[in-house]
Amino acid sequence: MTKKTQVGLIFGGNSSEYEVSILSGHNIYNAIDKDKFEVHPIWVTNDGYFANEEESFKVLKNPSYKIKTPHEIANIANLAELAHLPEIDVFFPIVHGNLGEDGSMQGLFRILDKPFVGDDVLAAAVTMDKEFTKILAQRAGVPVAPWIAIKRFEYQDAASAKHDYGKVSEKLGPDLFVKPSNQGSSVGVHHVTNEAEFTAALADAFRYDDKVLIEQTIQGTEVETAVLGNDKPLVSGVGQIFNAAGTFYSYQNKYDDNSTTKLQIPADLPKEIVDKVRANALKVYQVTECSGMARIDSTLRASDNKVILTEVNALPGFTNISMYPKLFEESGIPYTELITRLIKAGIERYNHKKTLLHKIDL
Repeated sequence: MTKKTQVGLIFGGNSSEYEVSILSGHNIYNAIDKDKFEVHPIWVTNDGYFANEEESFKVLKNPSYKIKTPHEIANIANLAELAHLPEIDVFFPIVHGNLGEDGSMQGLFRILDKPFVGDDVLAAAVTMDKEFTKILAQRAGVPVAPWIAIKRFEYQDAASAKHDYGKVSEKLGPDLFVKPSNQGSSVGVHHVTNEAEFTAALADAFRYDDKVLIEQTIQGTEVETAVLGNDKPLVSGVGQIFNAAGTFYSYQNKYDDNSTTKLQIPADLPKEIVDKVRANALKVYQVTECSGMARIDSTLRASDNKVILTEVNALPGFTNISMYPKLFEESGIPYTELITRLIKAGIERYNHKKTLLHKIDL
């Protein structure tokens, strides 16, 4: 009998996207090939600690479960010392947001010398920061929306013109998006068209990050592409998102059961546009040095059908309505096989890195 691969499935986390991560972990556990993999759930609570395996299984099977016992938990930095865990062959982190997809947890796995699913440290960090993503995308020749970035010290400087709506709108136009540079799932993102909205949006965005982006609004519909793999990644087809008039793809639209958002997979678009969306996605995936997986989001500008990069999500959602698994299912890779391929990609990357030299023999 073939020995099963021991998978440490990490979900939850001290993040604004905690609930999404719980649902993603729940779905992955239900879909994973249990003939090949034995899952060891690691529930990171919202206060930054993680529960034992018994408690973790309870929330994994019932996302609404709340821990009822005193914390039988340890700080995540002591992960390697948890006595209740067996020898984990590969970690599968599905902790969205800060400390989960910003390179922090990926660095921990590197220190623990363990394979893990998803992007490595550098790609996780640069794709979490929307401004760095834009800079790299421009370097690869992929169009992005015009923007300015405001650091906290600039925001607190009364003399700075960067947070003056009149000056900003002169440069970018009156119709703007304000968003934290390091957040996901549209948390802290606001669409603004006047000074009052702009002022309130800045204040809210700075609750989540020390750097805020102000972007020119691109009128159009959102198109998304999923990417899977390492050196020769597979790019899925394209999905299109239609929101109710006057709305954008907010946190509620992404995850609320009463969402008015409609997903179209595959997108009903001309072949040349689909090809451009996919080609841009591959360029951005490679220039940000992603590996394992990412979802590339763009806007199809209504005025000229130009494809404008929105952001890269290096740890996309795996909920029932998430685009990443749906796009690959449409491409002929069902959920269970997708999880298997993601785990395989993580192990392959780890095995390759073990062949690299880190010291010089004298």
